[in-house]
Amino acid sequence: MGFFSKEEKSKIILRAFKTLFFLITMLVSLLLFSAPVLLAIADTLLPSALLSASLSPSSLSLSTLSSHFNDYDFRYSLVDIPLISIIRSAVIICVYGLCDGPRRSGGPYLGITTICSVLSLIFVSLKASYVFSVADIDRGVYVRAMEMALFICSLALAVGHIVVAYRTSCRERKKLLVYKIDIEAVSLLISVYDIFLINCM
Repeated sequence: MGFFSKEEKSKIILRAFKTLFFLITMLVSLLLFSAPVLLAIADTLLPSALLSASLSPSSLSLSTLSSHFNDYDFRYSLVDIPLISIIRSAVIICVYGLCDGPRRSGGPYLGITTICSVLSLIFVSLKASYVFSVADIDRGVYVRAMEMALFICSLALAVGHIVVAYRTSCRERKKLLVYKIDIEAVSLLISVYDIFLINCM
């Protein structure tokens, strides 16, 4: 009394495993479905956080940020990297929100995402070649590592946008194909039923 038999224990463990597997599957599908939105949020926040980490704590005020924009130099300034990421994410998420299923299967969403990501990749790559060609010892190892992480993060997120857009377009294309097959099957059944009724009459 009060103890489970071996069969009951195995059933409980199997039921718990099935429940855990179902929850993990649902979580993964939710993440895949909302991947464009999550990636846009990450693209907006991560480069800005890395830029603030590369700056000194006293450089995080609005006045110092405005001075960074006023003293902007393509070869040295890094404030344009988070700005590029924010603009890229805003354009991609707006196109994603405006496009419905057929347009997400190709065309506007995939095309605009690819163009924005490739242009930002070219810009960030050119800027990285200028920034890291100048050896600045005064910046220190930590600041240099944060700057490198900023460039790598921006490049990786740009590639991630292309991958997510391609997978989203493939998923929407499969949905449209299944929907088209269903419509054709229903139309065929209706036509066969009409012919059957005509023959019966």
